[in-house]
Amino acid sequence: MTLPVFRYHPDPIRSGSLVESDQACRACGKARGYLYTGPVYAEDELDDTLCPWCIADGSAHKKFDATFVDSEAFDEEASAAAMDEITTRTPGFSAFQTEVWPSCCGDATAFLMPAGIQNLREQQGLEGLALNHIIHEMGISGGAATRYLNSLSRDDSPTALVFQCLHCQKYLFHIDEL
Repeated sequence: MTLPVFRYHPDPIRSGSLVESDQACRACGKARGYLYTGPVYAEDELDDTLCPWCIADGSAHKKFDATFVDSEAFDEEASAAAMDEITTRTPGFSAFQTEVWPSCCGDATAFLMPAGIQNLREQQGLEGLALNHIIHEMGISGGAATRYLNSLSRDDSPTALVFQCLHCQKYLFHIDEL
């Protein structure tokens, strides 16, 4: 079965937000092979119980009043339509702190992945861009910036959250740490 397409989270398997599972979805009752593992904001306990199809078509939101990203994660550049699509019909991602979802070119960006230094090195150019973020956005310089960059871990704090503009293709980062 082909996974639904999420404009603002193009590869939720790579990011770790979807995992293979033979469990049935609480929204549709079907075992479709994948479940969502990210945050769910709802009255019901829905962790690891929703399939990506019920997120994509909005039925999980409608049935449980569930959202998948905190509405406070966005800056003023994100449109109301983008925020609605991301919070109600897009898989979110797990973070140590409250989510941050940056914008660029007047739109919310696409979440690509949580990344450690090894993940950044595997993608040409991302290591240097992350270092620039640490220096220019976080105000860490010199050897401390390099040490901080080398301390990034996909599964532990600090983690680089990698986003990409859907329009100019620029990569943006948020460093998530305990």
